[in-house]
Amino acid sequence: MTITALRTEDNRFSNLPGYAYKPNYMFPLRTKPSLRMHYIDVPPTGASNGRAALCLHGQPTWSYLYRKMIPGLTAAGYRVIAPDMFGFGRSDKPREEAVYTFNFHRDSLIAFIESLDIQRITLVCQDWGGLLGLTIPMDMPDRFEALLVMNTTLGTGDGPLTQGFLDWRAWNNKNPDMPIAALMKRSTPILSDAEAAAYEAPFPDATFKAGVRRFPNLVPDHPEAEGAALSRRAREWWSTGWSGRTAMAIGEKDPVLGPPVMLALAKMIRGCQAPLHIPEGGHFLQEYGEQVLAGTLPLLK
Repeated sequence: MTITALRTEDNRFSNLPGYAYKPNYMFPLRTKPSLRMHYIDVPPTGASNGRAALCLHGQPTWSYLYRKMIPGLTAAGYRVIAPDMFGFGRSDKPREEAVYTFNFHRDSLIAFIESLDIQRITLVCQDWGGLLGLTIPMDMPDRFEALLVMNTTLGTGDGPLTQGFLDWRAWNNKNPDMPIAALMKRSTPILSDAEAAAYEAPFPDATFKAGVRRFPNLVPDHPEAEGAALSRRAREWWSTGWSGRTAMAIGEKDPVLGPPVMLALAKMIRGCQAPLHIPEGGHFLQEYGEQVLAGTLPLLK
């Protein structure tokens, strides 16, 4: 089936602060042959450690979110790969909200990993990057060897959603043309106006935001919801099947996926080391990327 999609004009990505990376495109992607997926692929600047850091964003962000972590990761020897999920960044944006499902995104990420044949992966994830990304290694365990996880969870559908998330979902649904720049500035006060505007760059108007609007409604909220069984299987695998290195960083000012949620997640992950707490950090913890890496990279060696 051909999916009708929008494509953001290239000129909207000119001169974004801290983000001068060459665009790459996966097209056609095996599972979505009519859509083009954007990613950045940055080689190590220091001596290579042979690993690839696969950096997955969430809502309403895109690969721009990792600009403060990329220099530290490449200096430590990682090849850094950061895709934009469909509906975000420079990737194509299907017009219809119904296109966006848990499996649509997950299958796209798996096909992306296979298409690039990424090996020795350190999964770096937050928000939906974790809700989706944490369900992937169990189905391709030979590719993954480490995890750096920030402010996220597994959507297992067998526990109540937090009030903070329910409030966020309600606000999201009442604001179909979400003011992304203002939201980012309010939640992350250290952002400059230009940086906040860069988060809005992929979305010229509300028609480009179908994928943004859809994500909160995809969080599994009952055991039979799409993605819930996968997430429960992932929970079991991280508890009993995972043998890689794990580091966790927690932005303590996150009202939705803050310390209580993250400490519960830490208990699910076999061998998770003591989390790094960043008191001033909020949901978008990558904005404190240098601090995150200083406290977590030594744990992943």
